[in-house]
Amino acid sequence: MPKISAYEIEREANIARNRALLEQLELKETVASLGLPSAAPGKSTAKPVQPNKRVKREREEAAAPRRASARLRTGPYVDPNESPKSKKEREAEQEEARAREAEEALEAEERARAAKRPRHDDLVLATLVEDADPMDLSSLSEALKVTSQPRRVGTVEAMSESREAREIQELRDKLQGLKVVSRAKVTQDRIYSAAYHPEVTKDLIFFGDKHGQLGIWDARAPRDEVGDDETAESTSKDEQERGKYWRLQTHWPATSKSSISCVKFDPIDSHNVYTSAYDSTIRALSFTTSISREIFHAPDALITSIDLPSSGHEMWVSDSLGGLTHLDLREDKTARPRWYGLSDHKIGCISVNPREPHFLLTASNSKMLSIWDARKLSTIPVEDLSAAFGKDVSTPIDFDSDTVKRFCETKKGEGCHRGEWQHGKSASSAYWDPRGRNIVSTSYDDSLRLWDIDTAKLKTSGDATLPKPFRQIKHNCQTGKWLTILRAQWSLNTDCYPHFTVGNMEHSLDIYSSKGDVIAKLADRSKITAVQAVTCSHPNITERAASGNASGRCVLWAPADLADS
Repeated sequence: MPKISAYEIEREANIARNRALLEQLELKETVASLGLPSAAPGKSTAKPVQPNKRVKREREEAAAPRRASARLRTGPYVDPNESPKSKKEREAEQEEARAREAEEALEAEERARAAKRPRHDDLVLATLVEDADPMDLSSLSEALKVTSQPRRVGTVEAMSESREAREIQELRDKLQGLKVVSRAKVTQDRIYSAAYHPEVTKDLIFFGDKHGQLGIWDARAPRDEVGDDETAESTSKDEQERGKYWRLQTHWPATSKSSISCVKFDPIDSHNVYTSAYDSTIRALSFTTSISREIFHAPDALITSIDLPSSGHEMWVSDSLGGLTHLDLREDKTARPRWYGLSDHKIGCISVNPREPHFLLTASNSKMLSIWDARKLSTIPVEDLSAAFGKDVSTPIDFDSDTVKRFCETKKGEGCHRGEWQHGKSASSAYWDPRGRNIVSTSYDDSLRLWDIDTAKLKTSGDATLPKPFRQIKHNCQTGKWLTILRAQWSLNTDCYPHFTVGNMEHSLDIYSSKGDVIAKLADRSKITAVQAVTCSHPNITERAASGNASGRCVLWAPADLADS
């Protein structure tokens, strides 16, 4: 057998590497055309769900006027022998044309600037749903015809160990069998936030994305007929989208400056949904009036999270400056809200205790989880408002972190800061459960922590250190730059044992009980190959959960027998 030269060995190695790369990119036709030997068959990978219809790209921004050459602006050929009268008329026409062109250029520049500015006026559905035809608007209005259901508050009751074990097992039996019953690319960009509507007759889920788009997904609605679309005919049933969805450009401009950080339903009227975004605005969309209106604008800070007490008349807003803003939703938006600087670092999460709404829970980049008493915060004295603010009623009342710190050190401020706990790294989220008793936090130190807090025993003075969490669970939270931060979200369903959902870097949706026991790890490698970073669950149906990933694709988890219903 002839000896193979080093050149031939390296050539064969290059061919093998190129073949492997082309097949990884699924360019098998290219491999065949190059005459490369086929590789041994490997494991098939899950294909992403295929859209039922072509997606229209976002509206292009108005283009700025282009520069024109001086030669072209000189106009047509001029007769050197023209009369003075003709010359005067020609110059007048040219001057008028130049003035008209200058005016058009200014208008184009203003349109371009306007396309980049946030929108603060009231917006109707026809404006929010870009390029929507009457049929789309009609089907959306029909989907939003839901029964208003107030948010329920859980009760704390003593349980024997046997009863507790039985309820946990019942919950495990219900949730371990959940399967992927519906998939769709609900938004065009990365999912940032989600909320499950309490309507029990349908699975209506709202997703906020990176570019200010609110996706509304009726996950089990009958699909529209696709027609003779060749792409749909060549797509298997498992790869097709299910349900119906609508994309509303709620926040503007459609860039990462408008990422929807939080989605919340009105706790007393679920016909209203609130969205906060990095464009420093909070908007309220009414299903009954089909109008989206701005209720708050904070031009100096990115809004990171919002929460509402069960009464529904107030809202607490956290921001990137380390502060909380208190809004009274019964007041006009020109009223002065109060802003409290509670940290020198970004507060990424705010949670209001559902049973005792004066207890506010915050998680910040300072590594701290803190509990604050809103009754005390509201008593911080405001010095000479007339001198500080004059007659400008739109000026907010700000209390910086030094002011809050000094107040907490006074006799009147005792109990304002009820407790805190320092994580190993930034605390990315912390939430009260529906009973107002348990707290779950997530942190970049790769841990989930659970507390059992008896609010009646929170100290009103002295050391504000919280007791140690009764459970600490190792959980990879290193999402990096391209994934949404993992947040453990409580189920708002008060009919079953308290539990929460959280995304997993291994592409599963994990469910834990309030005791920290693993209830289920939902996964389907034949359909899901991306991290389900954002999760939520139905407030009234135990066997429902939803999740979304970095490409805008969303999944409904439910009993398998609902897949074809």
